Amino acid sequence: MSYQKITSDLKNLSNPVKAKVLSGFFKTGKGQYSEGDKFMGITVPKQRELAKKYYEKIDFGDLQKMLQNKIHEYRLTALFILVYKYNQTTENKQKKEIYNFYIKNLQYVNNWDLVDVTTPNIVGDYLLNNPNKKNILYKLVKSKNLWERRVAILATFSFIKEKQFEDSLEISKILLCDTHDLIHKAVGWMLREIGKKDIKPLEKFLNKNATKMPRTMLRYAIEKFPEDIRQYYLKMTK
Repeated sequence: MSYQKITSDLKNLSNPVKAKVLSGFFKTGKGQYSEGDKFMGITVPKQRELAKKYYEKIDFGDLQKMLQNKIHEYRLTALFILVYKYNQTTENKQKKEIYNFYIKNLQYVNNWDLVDVTTPNIVGDYLLNNPNKKNILYKLVKSKNLWERRVAILATFSFIKEKQFEDSLEISKILLCDTHDLIHKAVGWMLREIGKKDIKPLEKFLNKNATKMPRTMLRYAIEKFPEDIRQYYLKMTK
């Protein structure tokens, strides 16, 4: 009955006015990056509360049904549940099972927020502890699917936190010529995070690649720099 209970709770929290706002914010119109995505207007904190309430009770079968739903909040809540399940277990076998389930269902991790709040916690952490599996990131970064490319760079956030920058920098280099602004922002964000841990590898990357970087990517990467240094790098771009 867990599926019926959690979906009933989600429906009770729906807010049509907020749903309309979110539909515009997440670009759900024809030809936009989230075309066809449906919203119920439920806040993220409320979804996290439900995920915490149900994560021990709901199984992969019910999570699969939630992920396959066209409603955005069903998918996000299901992904929050996966994060709770992953974080609460110390069993490597269970972590692997959750990671494999996540990867198997990447087609439903199909918006920037779904990627950003869950990928580092599951994919990033699992690969940090199983570095022999990292080759999947280099497969995803070359995908035609926007969200899979974003997964590839966001997964490295977990590496950055441990001052392991090599994969983040290599994947950023691969994405220099990406045409989508959501990739430009994600790469710039991860480069900025590297700079927070150690400015030298970021400066080295910028000195070599700033002239090739999309302006949005560069702006995100140098956001924390002193203004004179920001201007120096900005003048290097077209």
